[in-house]
Amino acid sequence: MAERVFVTGGSGFVGSHVLAELLAAGFEVRALVRSPNGAKGAAQRHVRNVERVEGDLQNVGAWAGALRGCRYVVHCAALYSFSPRDRAAVRRVNVLGTAGLVEAARIARVERIVLTSSSATLGAARDGRPRTEQDFASEGPGAGYHHSKLEQERAAFAGRVPVVALLPTAPVGPGDWKPTPTGRMILDFARGKMFARPPRGGLNLVAVEDVARAHVTALRDGMQGERYVLGCENLLLDDVWKLLAELTGRQLPALRVPDALVLALAYADEARCRVLPNAQPFVPVEGARMARELRFADSAKAKRELRFHASPVRDALQRALSWYREHGYLAS
Repeated sequence: MAERVFVTGGSGFVGSHVLAELLAAGFEVRALVRSPNGAKGAAQRHVRNVERVEGDLQNVGAWAGALRGCRYVVHCAALYSFSPRDRAAVRRVNVLGTAGLVEAARIARVERIVLTSSSATLGAARDGRPRTEQDFASEGPGAGYHHSKLEQERAAFAGRVPVVALLPTAPVGPGDWKPTPTGRMILDFARGKMFARPPRGGLNLVAVEDVARAHVTALRDGMQGERYVLGCENLLLDDVWKLLAELTGRQLPALRVPDALVLALAYADEARCRVLPNAQPFVPVEGARMARELRFADSAKAKRELRFHASPVRDALQRALSWYREHGYLAS
């Protein structure tokens, strides 16, 4: 008899790939969706094989009974917003919703939860050393999205169900329909909207398919209470743009905007968002700060304990660009 997994966030970028990998591995999947048409992205073609449960992480009690009969939970869902107006909602969903889910899983006798966290919880590599699972981001000012992921981890580990936390770096690949900030960077570059070079920061990129496969492995082989970084290549932003230039045939911009100016524009943009209803930031303060830092990470632990294998980032970027062209985001 197939084991049943309850999945949250199955319509998201990472979650849709996780859902597909679970089905391919022979699991029965019961997925939380926010509406009857809640499956998007890569999950769309698998929706007939998934039992859907309509609900929202701000009201876990309304659908908690759906966890009965599930051996595992994979918690990919999160509210991703950099708008200052959404910060209270981000905490309700990412932190309080996670705490409620863990308690509901305990009552339903779920054996294990795999949590999709983020490498943003590790902080920046200010000493030149890539971050590992032993590192944690500083608390810092404000209470934005990335801080909520740190609080989400704490809420999950504080519960009474065994939890394994996976910390993807910046996933890239097909199916980033919303898109994520990394997907937006790829799209904007391919559309010729980048008129200046990026700040002198760096990040780690990883293929989304590799991240999804690691979720399946972690269900059985991840160590209870442990965190695992899932990344591939540490790259300066300049190097990422060079790769995109090669793949798209576009020229690299010659001008570089000073970091101080980018941050000033971000604060001005945040002020605009506080005043105008429904406004979304073009230059998020969180993103402007992070773009100046080296967000490098080390996945050695996941390689040892989860047999994590990361495929080339260049190929993942090419798959992302091909998917955007095939789905009308880019001209063919």
